[in-house]
Amino acid sequence: MSKVVWSIAGSDSGGGAGVQADLKAMHSFGVHGCTAITALTAQNSLGVESLNAVSTEVIEAQLLALESDMPAAVIKIGMLANVQQIQLIAEHLTRYKARWETPPVIVYDPVAIATSGDSLTEEDTVDALKTHLLPLVDVITPNTHETQLLTGVYLIGPDAVREAAQKLLSFGVKSVVIKGGHWDYPKGYCIDYCWHQEEEYWLGNESVNTPHTHGTGCSLSSVIAACLATGYPLKDAFILGKAYINAGLKAAKRYGEGIGPVAHTHFPESIADYPQVIEPGSWLGDELEFLVPDEYNYAAGFAPIEGELGLYAVVDTVDWIELCLKNDVKTVQLRIKDADSPTLEQDIAKAIELGNTYGGRVFINDHWELAIKHGAYGVHLGQEDLNVADLNAIKQAGLRLGLSTHGFYEMLRAHNYRPSYLAFGAIYPTTTKDMTGQIQGLEKLRHFVPLMRSEYPTVAIGGIDLARSSEVAATGVGSVAVVRAITEAQSPEQAIIDLKQTIGEQ
Repeated sequence: MSKVVWSIAGSDSGGGAGVQADLKAMHSFGVHGCTAITALTAQNSLGVESLNAVSTEVIEAQLLALESDMPAAVIKIGMLANVQQIQLIAEHLTRYKARWETPPVIVYDPVAIATSGDSLTEEDTVDALKTHLLPLVDVITPNTHETQLLTGVYLIGPDAVREAAQKLLSFGVKSVVIKGGHWDYPKGYCIDYCWHQEEEYWLGNESVNTPHTHGTGCSLSSVIAACLATGYPLKDAFILGKAYINAGLKAAKRYGEGIGPVAHTHFPESIADYPQVIEPGSWLGDELEFLVPDEYNYAAGFAPIEGELGLYAVVDTVDWIELCLKNDVKTVQLRIKDADSPTLEQDIAKAIELGNTYGGRVFINDHWELAIKHGAYGVHLGQEDLNVADLNAIKQAGLRLGLSTHGFYEMLRAHNYRPSYLAFGAIYPTTTKDMTGQIQGLEKLRHFVPLMRSEYPTVAIGGIDLARSSEVAATGVGSVAVVRAITEAQSPEQAIIDLKQTIGEQ
């Protein structure tokens, strides 16, 4: 069943913002949008001519009708025109969170100032927001002006953005997304910020040069709401929202004599529309003065792999490495998680030797120093390893680098390093490790592969057995990685033959 998302917001008679933009953005991400109208604006592309607040009685009637039949997974809140509306919405949200079997996630876009610069709410609403609404909000998505209005912090650089986010958190909100586009630092770039569960995320891309930006804030927060409703973590919803807006700005058109609306397209399918994940050491990170830059050159990239990797066996012993290579599995990974194993170096050296004997590609999981020492074909690392491994040493040794990714944010982070291949997972639940909250599924894999297939060989991993391998291969992914499908088969040799045939490997 399609997820339901409510938009509690004002109506834009010009069709560019408010509930009109919310519904278009939500539709693009496959959720069913419902509305409770808080205000009727008279506006066009030239600006807002009047704002007519809807009575609390009419708003409540809309909410009761929706609640009785179409409860929401996520509630997106936009313009609230006065203190009475804020109090009413807060009362309803409090009841939803206390009584609904699955409490809704609340996304609040504090529409205080439209992109055109017109004030859309009364000044006395700020105190009411802080007292009644913000403690109920799971994600707040203000732009620069709205952030300054709520916090009193002027966004003149990264430290100020962090300070403002912490101020918003002190009001009771759970997570913060501060939208870029208004603070031009560094010049020519749009920088966005997210704070969630004690982690911060920065995204950046070159500003899209267009005057037609009406409705960008409403649309971004609505995409975030839609993505949260369909199970994406906030950091991925953040990425997808940015990519959607970038694509929409590039396609935006004028319909009147003034500012045109951001275009509503579809799920972002071009890597050119996605922002860069900003990390210390990237040139953009250096511009923002996050940390002293390290010496790693992101753009240079690792040694390439010719063609796709095909059937990829991930095993934990040298004996399994040899069996797979003997049976014409061209890509194998030795994954020994016990770093204190007394035979660790001996096993790694033997696996690499077997790769040379059989002409196979042997990747070593995690133990990059031993992989370099014994001349491995490549190394496979997880996201957490990027913070501790000597990537320059791996690159200079000529080893290939494979990186694990779990979602869009990690995929874009991995893309910064220009690895030799990208692995997407876990596609299905697996017993080999705890992947709680990181199951991607086929639907997400169908999005990952087209985005990255022209950049890297792609690998799907996690819970893939013979029965599932054909549907995984049908996504176009270049390699299917298996663990138990070979090692727990009654006949591993026959399992290899069947798997290769199923995924179409010659």
